[in-house]
Formats: sequence, structure tokens, C-alpha cells
Amino acid sequence: MFTDVSSEQIDEYRRDGVLVIENFLDGDELDVWRKNVDDAIEQRQDRKLADGSMRSGDSFYDRVFTQRINLWEDHSGMRELILDKRIGKIAADLAGVDGIRVWHDQALIKEPWANPTAWHLDNPYWSFSSKNAISIWIALDDATLSNGCLYFLPGTHDEATFENSGITQEMADLFKVYPEWVNRDPLPGPMRAGDCSFHNGLTAHGAGANMTPYRRRAMTCAFMPDGSTFNGQKNVLPDSYIETLSIGQVLRNDDLNPLIYKHGNE
Repeated sequence: MFTDVSSEQIDEYRRDGVLVIENFLDGDELDVWRKNVDDAIEQRQDRKLADGSMRSGDSFYDRVFTQRINLWEDHSGMRELILDKRIGKIAADLAGVDGIRVWHDQALIKEPWANPTAWHLDNPYWSFSSKNAISIWIALDDATLSNGCLYFLPGTHDEATFENSGITQEMADLFKVYPEWVNRDPLPGPMRAGDCSFHNGLTAHGAGANMTPYRRRAMTCAFMPDGSTFNGQKNVLPDSYIETLSIGQVLRNDDLNPLIYKHGNE
């Protein structure tokens, strides 16, 4: 596994809000990730969350991608992969924070002929608001211009507020919130299987439709800077935990959001 980002890569990430890393996983590691992701999805069946409170259906959104969230919570193989402190260190180094917690992971599978993913921001969905939130997106299959690779609007992380639009049937709804971005040229992010990208939680991004009869698998994980505070949104937090929180309270539940890297604790 690629483990050390250079100063040039850190500069690129902080300038653009996105960094693509080629050959993040070697061939053997890629096989392990594929096996565990496929197995964890099969075990979940139609449950997006382990507790069954969210299930897949036949909506437009469900035909954007097959989505299974927090596989690390109920699959031991995924737990070992997602809680890898080496990934946490890269995320912390890129984001410029001392510590990183898992917010949630997601398997995002573009099924054959899947709908496009509309332009959106990530962090406004979550239960904390941070200019330093960061996600990893690992290609488990080649992600191409034909099967739904990511697209980014570099630099938008420095301009975005925490306003957002949902992932709807309207690809360009985000530009109603940020009309100044409508004429920006997007950066396509095709990746070979085993490559990855890191992007800021406020970097505008989307993905094309899958115009092929083959699946396009990806595994992602969103990370929360240690010390982030509750903003009042539920997102994936369980009701029993939400009931104990007040706005502004530090989110430090190690069972729900494990700290996987802390500077000085290597």
C-alpha cells in the first residue's frame, strides 16, 4: 500500500481539494479489498445500514449506485481495512490535522446502466461541519469515462459554504446554490483498479452514468478531524446517541467514530 504523501502532493491537495494517487493498492491488496467488499455487501443483502433502518429500493437514487454504509461495523475484514492507521495518517497529513476519526465508510457500486451522480458536496450531509473533512475513494474496478468515474471542480473547497443540494435527477442543481461555478471546467478522475483519490468534504464532485453492462465497484470512507463538534444533523448516527448530544458537543464516541490516527501516537 502507498503510505507516504510528498510535500508536492500535500500542496496539490490543499490547492485543488482533490488528489489522485495511482497504484495505491498492489495486486494482492486489491484482491483482499474486492473479496471483503463483495462479501460484506452480500451479507448485508438490501440493508444500507447494519440495523436495517435504511434499505435499498427502486428509486432514482437507488439506481445511481448500490450503497452500503459502515461495513466496518459488522464485517471483521472490512473493519481491519477501514481502521488501517496508514490510511488515517495519509488523510491527516493531507488535511493538515492532528487526528482523524472514521465518519462512515460506503461501498458505492455503479450497477450496469446506472444513473449519474449529480454534483454535490459531502460534508453538509454530515453531523459535523469542518473545512478539513476528507474522504478516500478506492477504485476496485477500472473507473472510466464510460462507466461512471468521478469528476471534480478543483478549488471549490475554498469557496463553498455548508449549503448544498441533494443528489437528485437534476445533475446541475448544485449550481443553483453556487451559480459562480456553472462555467467551470470539471476535472475528470478516471482511475485504474487499485488507484484512489482523496477529496475535501467541500469539494464539488459528481460521477457520470454507467454506460456499460458491467459493474463499477468503489469503496470509500469519510474521515472526521478529531475534535469536531455536533452540528445538530443526524446523518448516520443512531438515535440513542443523538439523544445524548447537544449542538457544539465534541464527537468522540470511539465505538461509532474510532480514532484511527493521532499525530505523535505512531
